[in-house]
Amino acid sequence: MFWKRIVHYLNPATLFGRSEANINLRFMHGINRISILLFVGCLVVMALRACGR
Repeated sequence: MFWKRIVHYLNPATLFGRSEANINLRFMHGINRISILLFVGCLVVMALRACGR
């Protein structure tokens, strides 16, 4: 259940969907998604560098 919610939140199809929310709330969610994707990307890079040593 937890992973389904994360995948739905980070899904690009739901990223650009219309919502009834305020424009400020939509921007906040967009910034949160970008920061989560950058964090996951950094974890992948760190894991690859650790395996390469």
